[in-house]
Amino acid sequence: MSKNVHLAGIMFATIFGFSFMFSKIALDFVSPIGLIAYRFLVAFITFELLRLFKVVKIRFEKSHFFYLFAVAIFQPILYFLTETYGLARTTSGEAGMMIALIPIFVTLLSGIFLQEKPKPVQFLFILLSVSGVMLIQLFKIGDGIAFEAIGYLLLFGAVLSAALFNIASRNASKVLKPYEITYFMMLYGAAVFNILYVIKLLSEGRLIAYVTNLYHIELILPILYLGIVASIGGFFLVNFALSKAPAHITSIYSNISTIVAVIAGAILLNEPLQYYHIIGSLMIVTGVYGTVRFRKYRIKATNP
Repeated sequence: MSKNVHLAGIMFATIFGFSFMFSKIALDFVSPIGLIAYRFLVAFITFELLRLFKVVKIRFEKSHFFYLFAVAIFQPILYFLTETYGLARTTSGEAGMMIALIPIFVTLLSGIFLQEKPKPVQFLFILLSVSGVMLIQLFKIGDGIAFEAIGYLLLFGAVLSAALFNIASRNASKVLKPYEITYFMMLYGAAVFNILYVIKLLSEGRLIAYVTNLYHIELILPILYLGIVASIGGFFLVNFALSKAPAHITSIYSNISTIVAVIAGAILLNEPLQYYHIIGSLMIVTGVYGTVRFRKYRIKATNP
């Protein structure tokens, strides 16, 4: 398996890790659905400019529609909707514990749909890494467990959506290039979430907020980071890794984002660094290393 895959995995985990911090900042000025709408609008406009100036070449072919729809419906559409509204009904710690289950479901589903089954020792390392994330989130919860059934059901939908996205992107990579998949993800995301946000603002009688929100200069940097760096860069790296490596290996790298988020919070937001952060981080790193180290076979992907 190419070193580029490992580099891509570490990079997208780092990018997504910092996205938590930027989201925290942005949510002081705009609602969650509004942030998602701006994020994907900026991402699509940026990607469209790259296409118009012929930096990237995007193929528009009917035969690709099924693959693209399968990817986009799970990520970003269903994932962001279920995660956003699930988080609204639970604590961030509970949400973090649920989202940590994604690599396990990716492993199970990729074995069924892609016939990519990890060795038993790999599955143990996957469990170790997931347990590290859950340990950190468990201490974060403390006594503040909401345990609202609808919230957990929505978060479970986010877990399934993310897992099925990995399967869909892996399939799409057989006929599409990673940046083509990413382009259409941004297109669908921008269209769906901006329509939903406009409807929300209309129902509240404050459509003007769609523009006035952007008067907050503190909101611009987070939107640019989330739209360009996280959405375009992060998802491109995910799709690239999925085109080269089994889904269960690619997904395990996402756990590193928890470590990055902890470090970013401690350094940039002055959040306390606790002993359980260190223990959980060691479990995550060991689990990721073991999963990759004991991979079952090498993948020689053929790019379209």
